[in-house]
Amino acid sequence: MSFKQSFCFPIFKNAAPSLDELFASAAEFGYPATEFWGWDDGSDAAVDAAHRAGLEIASFTGHDGIQSGLNDVAQHDRILLELEISLRMAEKIRCPGVICFAGERITGQSDYEGMVVAATALRKIAPLAEELGVNLNLEILNSRVDHFNYVGDTVEWGTAFCEMVQSPRVKILFDIYHVQIMQGDVIRRLRAAMPHIGHVHTAGNPGRNEMDDTQELNYRGIAAALNAAGYRGYVGHEFFPKGSDKLAALKDAFNLFAG
Repeated sequence: MSFKQSFCFPIFKNAAPSLDELFASAAEFGYPATEFWGWDDGSDAAVDAAHRAGLEIASFTGHDGIQSGLNDVAQHDRILLELEISLRMAEKIRCPGVICFAGERITGQSDYEGMVVAATALRKIAPLAEELGVNLNLEILNSRVDHFNYVGDTVEWGTAFCEMVQSPRVKILFDIYHVQIMQGDVIRRLRAAMPHIGHVHTAGNPGRNEMDDTQELNYRGIAAALNAAGYRGYVGHEFFPKGSDKLAALKDAFNLFAG
């Protein structure tokens, strides 16, 4: 496979006795990168340890507020400031993308109106993202199980949002776990959305655990489809291992996508 793999550091931070051992093990498995949910997870110590092991930082969350997100005009000043700081940090540490969120639905606001409001906000910061060479990846999240009432809950909403902003640096984070819960038909949607995909997340469903035979997604087929479609960005593993040996789970996930 030609795409790159990463893993969500907060899930695996206790998988080894120290940060250096964790990242050295991940590098030995073949991982080129790790990623963070929020910058608080990506402290200077963690970033430095990852870099010492030869790992890059693939992604981190660019602003607070899955619930109070880009569809809320009252949050725009705060979010745009946080995104500016995050974009500059991403450029400094050579991180290719930061995550942003559409927000929960607002009473009286249609999904389309929420998209217009969110796109208006990102148009203001997109020029900086273009200047710095960093993607703004809007995450698709399910609104049935984990993030009730989240407005950006379908791939089609996300791709229409990207087309509305019209910036080469505004993409979607295609989270396979969330898409499976909301819509299914994952491979067809991956192919259709490919021009707009800036980052991919994985996890098994149901349970958000390992991508093994106990769950309903065929990740070998998904990995092959991603490769065939020409995806060359990061695939970030965001699953919660059921067993105590998290390093073994991390290695198995890498091998699953290594072809």
